[in-house]
Amino acid sequence: MSRTTTMTVRLNRALSDFVASNVDEGGEYENISEYVRDLIRRDKARKDEERFERLRAELQHAFAAPESDYISLTAAEVIARNRG
Repeated sequence: MSRTTTMTVRLNRALSDFVASNVDEGGEYENISEYVRDLIRRDKARKDEERFERLRAELQHAFAAPESDYISLTAAEVIARNRG
């Protein structure tokens, strides 16, 4: 079952006018809630993409290292190392 939460956000006049320009007639969204949900989804997707790119860069760096740099680790050692 989906759980919803109601939140209250205070905006200054400039931000409020900007939101209003994106909602209803002439705007891309039917209501403010739809607009805010879309902004949150886009922000989440951007952060997910940033995490993926960091992981990809780390993997590229690891695969570019000479084989002599590799060390054997057990699964438990990897988990402990990643917990910091």
